[in-house]
Amino acid sequence: MMKIWNRLELLLIGVLGAAALTVGTAQVIGRYVNKNFAFINGEEVVVYLTVWAVFLASSQLVRTDGHVRPDVVLRLLPPQGQRWVEAFNCCVAILFCGGLAYCGFQVADVARSLDERSITGLEFPMWIYYSAILTGAVLMLLRYVIKLYLLVFRFDPATMVIAVHDH
Repeated sequence: MMKIWNRLELLLIGVLGAAALTVGTAQVIGRYVNKNFAFINGEEVVVYLTVWAVFLASSQLVRTDGHVRPDVVLRLLPPQGQRWVEAFNCCVAILFCGGLAYCGFQVADVARSLDERSITGLEFPMWIYYSAILTGAVLMLLRYVIKLYLLVFRFDPATMVIAVHDH
């Protein structure tokens, strides 16, 4: 199940990034080479695609311990100390992600109920754009919950790792 989740996220991040790159490239070609390739709202679309890709990638950063954290200090602790500092970090992150998800939901819900749209000619529904906050926060929250469970119940002090395959 985790492998499918990881692959799906990575695929979606790649597709969004490739789409943003394609639209951006078309914009440059349209601006400097051939006006027929220009897409009037290309910059806006690139922003939407990139923001969604970044919020999805935040979940992968949790999985790979890629978020900013004091690794040097953490590695000075004995294995059990590392375990509980990491568990505390997960608890704080879960609270933060829960709050971020709540706020993301509120923002997206208000935008949807007001039918808020971008001010450009594209008139993109902003609730879709704002939903990236909610989606990224929920995915991170789930990853932190899983990580906390593994730290508490599957920690191997001999190797200082979480004993699980492809978390």
